[in-house]
Amino acid sequence: MRVTHWLTFLAFLALFISGAGIVFSHPRFYWGETGNANTHPLFSLPLPTSRPWVDNGFGTAMPDANGWGRYLHFEAAWVLVLTGLVYVLWGLSKGHFKHHLLPQRGSRTLRAMAQVIAGYLRRAPADNADAHTYNALQRATYLAVIFVLFPMVIWTGLAMSPSFTAAIPATASLLGGRQSARTLHFVITLLLLAFFLVHVIMIALAGFWQRTRSMITGRAPEAKEDA
Repeated sequence: MRVTHWLTFLAFLALFISGAGIVFSHPRFYWGETGNANTHPLFSLPLPTSRPWVDNGFGTAMPDANGWGRYLHFEAAWVLVLTGLVYVLWGLSKGHFKHHLLPQRGSRTLRAMAQVIAGYLRRAPADNADAHTYNALQRATYLAVIFVLFPMVIWTGLAMSPSFTAAIPATASLLGGRQSARTLHFVITLLLLAFFLVHVIMIALAGFWQRTRSMITGRAPEAKEDA
């Protein structure tokens, strides 16, 4: 789990950097099968573009990163897919999802999640009671990220590939077209980025270096005994 965690982090970082470079090349999003600089966009990001034919109100201000960005994005995406496959197979074979991520039997998940959120808003956790398991909020969030957002970001990514959609046209058509897939891909990426930021903030509140060291060494911090 620790190995796949850090490989996923590196792949996500590479995807975010390369994806940002690709977006700067054309910061306009469409719905349907086609879309270009002469097409009215569904929405447009107020960003400078690297291509003079994309009129976004800034002129040509950014270096074009579309070439290397696409190569890095493609390679990092396959690292993410293969790492995710290993993690899911491991989680299923070892019962990780059943024991650590699925809601506990008889628990009131929504009420437990509200209590967790309220506890973090009041103050950082004072003990390490949750160091060996996931609370209700973490369980629900991780399940959504692992089994909804990540599969969707992979699906929408494949739906933008001309060679893949040529072999399996339904990949794009079920999403409304290749440009629809690109727009959905961007929105899902923002959700994953929000998860990443909240994830880091929660780690900081719980003790950043202790939690990070635990995720590297595999040893949870020992609870401090009362004096």
